[in-house]
Order: sequence, then C-alpha cells, then structure tokens
Amino acid sequence: MIKKVFVIPHTHWDREWFFTSERAKAYLVQNLKEIIDHLERNENYGSFLLDGQTSLIEDYLSWRPQDLDRVKKLVKEKKLFLGPWYTQTDQFVTSGESIINNLRIGMSSASDLGGYMNVAYVPDSFGQESSMPQIYSNLGIKDAVLYRGFSKADTKKSEFVWQGEDGAEVRVFRMACGYFIGGVVDETKLAELMTTEPFKTVVQQATTNNILFPNGSDMAPLRNDLPELIAKLNNTYEKKYQFKAASLPEYIAAVKKDQPDMMLVKGEQDSGKDMRVHKSIYSSRADIKKLNTELQNYLTNIMQPVLSMGSYFGLDYPFAAIKSLWQKMGKNAAHDSMGNCVSDQVNSVIKMRYLEVDDTARSLVDSTLRFISTRIKDKKHPITLTVFNTLPFVRKKIITKTLYSPSRSFKIVDSEKNEVAYEINSIEDDTNLIKAATIQLNPGEKIYIPEKVYRINLNLDFGEIPPYGYKQFNLIPLENKEIELNKLTTTDTQIENEYYQISVNADGSLNILDKLNGKLYPNQAILEENGDGGDSYNYSPAKKDLIIYSTGQTHQVQVLHGKLQDKLIILFNYKVPKNLEMRSRGITDTEMPVKMVIKLTKSDKMIKFKVLVDNAKPLSHRLCVDFASQLNTNFSIADIQFGTIKRPLVKEKDLADWEQNQEKWQEKPISINTMQSFVCLSNTKRNIAVVPQAVREYECVGAKNSVIRLTLFRSFGMLGKSDLLYRPGRASGDETVATPDAQLNRKLEFKFALTTGQSGYDQSNLANEIKDYETPLQVYEYAEFLNGRLTFPLNPSMQFLKSQFSLFKTENKLTVSTIEKSRYDHGYNLRLYNPTFHQVREQITFAKKPRMVQVVDLRDHVLQDLTVINKKVTLPEIGHAKFITIYFEF
Repeated sequence: MIKKVFVIPHTHWDREWFFTSERAKAYLVQNLKEIIDHLERNENYGSFLLDGQTSLIEDYLSWRPQDLDRVKKLVKEKKLFLGPWYTQTDQFVTSGESIINNLRIGMSSASDLGGYMNVAYVPDSFGQESSMPQIYSNLGIKDAVLYRGFSKADTKKSEFVWQGEDGAEVRVFRMACGYFIGGVVDETKLAELMTTEPFKTVVQQATTNNILFPNGSDMAPLRNDLPELIAKLNNTYEKKYQFKAASLPEYIAAVKKDQPDMMLVKGEQDSGKDMRVHKSIYSSRADIKKLNTELQNYLTNIMQPVLSMGSYFGLDYPFAAIKSLWQKMGKNAAHDSMGNCVSDQVNSVIKMRYLEVDDTARSLVDSTLRFISTRIKDKKHPITLTVFNTLPFVRKKIITKTLYSPSRSFKIVDSEKNEVAYEINSIEDDTNLIKAATIQLNPGEKIYIPEKVYRINLNLDFGEIPPYGYKQFNLIPLENKEIELNKLTTTDTQIENEYYQISVNADGSLNILDKLNGKLYPNQAILEENGDGGDSYNYSPAKKDLIIYSTGQTHQVQVLHGKLQDKLIILFNYKVPKNLEMRSRGITDTEMPVKMVIKLTKSDKMIKFKVLVDNAKPLSHRLCVDFASQLNTNFSIADIQFGTIKRPLVKEKDLADWEQNQEKWQEKPISINTMQSFVCLSNTKRNIAVVPQAVREYECVGAKNSVIRLTLFRSFGMLGKSDLLYRPGRASGDETVATPDAQLNRKLEFKFALTTGQSGYDQSNLANEIKDYETPLQVYEYAEFLNGRLTFPLNPSMQFLKSQFSLFKTENKLTVSTIEKSRYDHGYNLRLYNPTFHQVREQITFAKKPRMVQVVDLRDHVLQDLTVINKKVTLPEIGHAKFITIYFEF
C-alpha cells in the first residue's frame, strides 16, 4: 500500500536565545512577510505552521499593523496556523497558572485573528510534564504533537495515548526524530531519503501508512520551491509514497481515520536517551530562577486573590493589566528563556521583564489594599493596619513588617480593643523624610501630622485572620519610653519554639529535635560545594572534582532570642578553589564567606533558612545544602503543577544501560529533579520536606539515597560546551558564546524552609501548610501623613465596610491554586487541586448565599451546576492530582 507523507511547512522560532528578541524580530518580520506574500500568491502551496505560538504574530503585527487583515484572511482560510500557545513554554519550572495563562492568551489572540490550531504543539521544550494532559483536556485540546522527553524504547510507535499523573489522557503524535529533519533535504540523494535515517525510523515507528514530514527548522525561512520538491519526491517514490503539502490537523485526521491501536504511556516524560532534555537546567542562572519562583507565587497567591477581593467591593478588575503581566511572564517562560540557556544580554532582558512584572503587580496589590482599607468604618483613629488573608481558611501567623509610628511606644488594638503582641527588631527616626514628603490635596484641611515619625521593623502576632478576608487594627501612640531591642549573643548555640529545638554542633551542622515526636535529626543543613564543568544547559561535575563541606570550615555562631521569634546565625569562613584548574589541583585559595540564618517563629512549624553568599571570586562551581532524612524509602514525593508525584530515588535500569551503552545516550540519566514548591521523603510514621524559594532543584543522595540535596546555585562561563561528563558529545547551544555574568560573581541570597511531620505524607496536610508558608498575610498601613512619596495622594473615600470580613472558607482539604475574576461573567473562579494520593471531597461555606455555583473548565464552559444548601456547597469528589475550577456569583 502506498504511504501518504504529510509535508508540514513550518519554522521553529526562538524569540530570544544567543540573540535578543529585538534582533530576532527584525528577521522574523522579513521572513513572515515573505510567508504571507507566498501564501497569498501560491494557491498550491498549502499552509504554514507558525510554531504554535501567537507571540510571533504579535511581534510581527506590532511592526507591520497594515498586514492585520491579510493575516486574518490567511488564518480563516487555514493557510496560516497560529497557537494554541502564546510562547513555547518550558513545562517543568513554569507554574500551572502560568501555563494556563500562556495557553489562554495564545488561544484568545489566535481567535481574534481567525482561529487557533487546536493541537498541543510542543516541538522543542525540554520534556513533558505530567500535569499537561489534564491542562490540555480542560482547554478542549485532545491531540498533541510532541518531541522531547519520550524514550523510543518506551514508545516504540509514534502514535500513542499519553496519560498524565491524574489519569487525564491526550492522543500524542510524536515527531519521532524531531521537528527539524525535513528542514534541509539533499536533492542529489532523494532516492535514499525515505530509507536512510532519520526518515527510516520515522516510517518504521508510524502506526499507520500516514507519515509525518516536518519541513522546517530553527528560525528557518519558508521554502519557496516546496511544491517543486514535492513533485520530485512523488516522481521518485510514485509506487511507495505519496507526498503532499499539509497541515498538522490534516495529518492527525488521516491517522485517526485509520483507527490505529495506540499503546498507553503514563507519567512525566524526561528521558535523555534519544534526545536531550537538559534536566539540570532548573538551576541555571539562580538569580533569575529566584525571581521566577517569587513572582509565580505572588501573582497567583497574592495578586489575583487581592484584586478579586477588590472587585467584590466595587473596584474594577484590571483584566488588561493582568493579561499584560502574564504575557511578560509568558515571554520569560519560553523554553530557552525559562531555562536561561541564553546569552548574558538576553538574561538581562529577562530579568528586566521580571522586575517590571514585580513593580506592576505589587503596585496593583498596594492600590487595592488601600482601596479596601480606607473604606472601613473608623473615624476615631488616624493610623490603621489592615491585615488581609488571601487563602480560604483561618490563619494565625507571626508577621515581620516595617511600620511608621509617631511614637517609639505604641499599642496595636483591634475593634474590640484586644491588644496585638509585638517585638521590635529595629527603630529609626524618619521624621524629616516622611514629613517633607507629605502631600495634601487641600492644604487648608486639618489632618493628623505628628511631630515625629519613626520607621520601625517589628514582629507582630495579629491573632486569627478570617478566611479570604481581612481584619483591621489601629496603631495608637503612647508616651515615649526607652525601647529594649533583642540583642545578639555569642554565648548561646540553641534556639527553640513549640515544635523544634535546634542547636549548632561543633562542626557547624545542626541538630534538629522534633519535639512533637521526640525524633532527633542530627547533622543537618550541611553546605556542599563542588565544581561545575557544565554550561547553561546542563550541570556536570568537574572532570577532576573536589567536594568541600561546611563541616570542614571555621565558623562563628550568634543567637537572638525573642518573645515571638528566635534567630540563629552561623558565619562560615568558606575557602574554595578559584576555578576548575585550581580545583583539579586541590587548591582552596579563594574566600567565599557564607552567612546562614535560621529562624524559629512562635506557633510555626516551618524552620526558615536564609543563606547569604559572597560569591565575588569563585568560578564554575555549585553550592547545595543537605538534609539527612534517616528514612528508608524508594521514592521522593514532589509537587507538580496540580498535585504530587512519586519519583524513584535513582533510575537504576537507565543507569545500568548508560554504563553499558553510553554512546547510545544523549544525556546521563541523572535523578536531579525539580518541584513546584516542595520535595518530601516519607514513611508511614514521619516525613521531612524541603521548601525552596529560589532554585527548585533537588537530588536524593547519600546512604540509601536518604539525604535531600537542595541546589542553592551553580555558576558557569559558557552558553554551551562539548564533551561533558553528564552530556557527552556535541555542545548544546553555541560553544562560542561566553556568559561571564552566569558566574554570579556577586552577593547572593537564598531562602528556603524545612518542616518535619509525625505521619506519612498522605496523612499529613503538608501541601496546605506549605501553601500557607508561601502566601504571606498582607498588612496595609494607612495614615494621611503617609500620603506623598510612600503612597500617591488620593481623594477621600466613603467608609462603609466593617472592621472584619470573610467572603468564604473551605475545609482546607484541597489546595488553592488561585482565585480570579471570571473573564466572561460577573463572578469569580476558585481553582483547587488534590495534593494527596487519595480521593478528596471539599466543602465551601460562603458568608452570604451565592446566586450560582458551578464547576467550569479552563474555558469557563459549565461542566456541572452545584447545589447551595445553607450557604454551603459540597464539591464533587476528586482524585489524586486533579484540579477543579469553581465559578461562583453573588
């Protein structure tokens, strides 16, 4: 039978790489104009696939808006295929909400231009994350064309069904040998094309007589003579193959029409045997990875819930501003940009985008908190503190905050005059700075302007804050008196709270006693430094390495005891090699001072760490921190976009194959992995979890792989290098591009937390404890004398809100992903997911009866109406790693 070969004209376009997005744009406009012209002139050409990402057409039209109608016409005629992505995102380091917004923006933008390609096209991202089938399905995408991450040994045929961690499925039409194989065709050897590699494998792995022939490659222009080439191929192979220019939807429809028997493939796909997936890219450019971690958390945990609360009280929800933020996050989420396997110049652009997102998001939150705070009824007190809780359960947290007070002495009280406990960390006289900046729109109006203004950093215990709501307090000045600040001592080596007792050993490691079960965890938080012979794509050990532990370094200990918080400080005089050459000779001649700060807060199960590193001098190395679990288990538990996954501690079978057949592997099958928020080791009686706030990369090492090693940072000096220990052969990227800024020769700061549990993971509420940790309560201080440079002056507002408010609460069984205003209706979307390995049913209790409550998908299509009884709604039971979106309207 003659096989049908579907030739798909396309380009894979990295918006930025070793070149900037602006440089790429100049060439994109030239290439895309040629594509548009050609598609219009040549009826027989077929169609063109614009890499599945609408950011490219957005870039093009920003410079050539006169082509808008031409583009729309081609899209509607299915000659130009756009979307469904906004950018070709990374899947492992990018958050679930970021991926959802990436797809929603891509689909919406393409729809505005005539329609999107309803195929999950991912030609080059570094592996396939296990939440993706569920995300695709919830957006109405049933088919995917993918490449990296799948092992040919596990997917012997190119067409199969991929089942994600939660059980959702998509049909996959895998590009067996990549998106670039038909980009360059040697026309002097056409007769050999389909019988030699790579097309030999493509034909063998096809489940039907329909063959995928991608015609394009990186930043490649359209091939003008494609119809002529197809004619030559048809003449050459007339009895075996029939070639035709086609689209991906045409190819997929042809395969499905033949109804092939598709095998089932399960779980995340990160194999580096047949194609590179750059597993340790999770720690490239730790400074930028840190910004990504912080902002993904802030946008979903703080910004969107706060703006939704503001909308409930009458403030316009800034849809356009939020879309702009997610577009910038999307540009940074493109696989090279998120991986930071780009030039120093591009990394500086990525960093600037993050800083712009940070500034805008915090300003939107600040103005919304002010909007609500100033509308709460209180005519008596000139200084208010309003505490906001963006999670739907009662929270009681110690907050560290900087406030402005007219007096060094004061009390903070709620509406019922209950006093707030606090302790002062530092106090400065800021009178001249603040009073000189005060702005009155009506200078004749009498407002409260104090004689003195002090800037005070303090720890506060506001007590219980209502679920998804707020509570207002008043700061009342008292007669000034001497303030006794907590002082550091060098005679103590131990801190303590209700949950833990932590002491410093003689070698600088920690002993951590879990007071709830009496379990002692000795020799914890050991810093581990070694060489990095890798590049921007892959960590790889130095070929002649030297590992240096903090337990071998001289150090000093300082302790600060407080009523609400204890602090332990260890100052290490770290000595490391200057570079890989010095490391190979065992010379530790370079200073790398390290300061480790450990905090224990009253009523808090999270042990909070901050590591400050002066990395001004060392080159090409890595710094990790090790926590010994003393647990014998076969897997780690890490959270993914919407749930959790169990990973083997070591890929034993793959490693054995690597040892025997290294030449057949693109990368060593290492067990360096990533997470969204935490990694946990657990047995049936206890668990221990590490929660990074910067780089989210871990490996389980040591005796029985029971030590969690968290990467703090790694540094390198080249975009690409060849012949690495972990990645033999050619360089990835470009080995002519130096990246001196990736050496991170400056002061660095990393935060993370550790928590221990007294049960197995599934019996704990660990995921929600960590959500609580990653979602700080927001405190807004308002006083008229602060209007000026600290806050913009605004007109007075009507005060009609109560001093305390809660909109709804949950039983805190499922984990909140985000709360956002619906894009299409008057209500709100609450997205929850199941972080456990068992079925969970959740109940929502509203403060007032909603008009409707529905289960909706990611397109806001109604899936199920829910019944409200006594202001309560019981949600459908959902399984492991499932998410559910609840729409409610008042």
